[in-house]
Amino acid sequence: RAKLFMEGFSRLPDPPEVSLAVILKQRAAAGEVASMHLVGSVLDSDCIIVDDMIDTAGTLTNAANELKNFGARRVFAFATHGLFSGPAADRIESCALEEVIVANTVPLRPDIPEHTRKIRQLSVGKLVEGAIRGIHFGTSVSALFEANVGGDLIA
Repeated sequence: RAKLFMEGFSRLPDPPEVSLAVILKQRAAAGEVASMHLVGSVLDSDCIIVDDMIDTAGTLTNAANELKNFGARRVFAFATHGLFSGPAADRIESCALEEVIVANTVPLRPDIPEHTRKIRQLSVGKLVEGAIRGIHFGTSVSALFEANVGGDLIA
């Protein structure tokens, strides 16, 4: 996922210079991170953490703080599903993250904005509409997932 996300920048009109760093996470037990190790350099870089889901945001906020400790200029996060359970919003508010972007696949709890303004949702409405249209008219649904189409689907 992260590599594909990174490669997407090359298709921008004026692509920024991008590289990939990886945080290796070792779990002590379910829900408990024993250690995190950074592979690559983030010094003076803007970092984007890419993940599939944010639940309690423990791992995410620890990773963001680690990136900042290793010299990242700014840290952002992108995830497909934002559950934001329990202390997630407070953790996000008090960590190094500047902004967290999630798709609106899960409704945002009404109390989240009271805890943080760092979370923003993007609509998947155009993607769903395109899939329904493709199925109805017998056209390609897989074309919706081609990298050059993605920007047109963000509402």
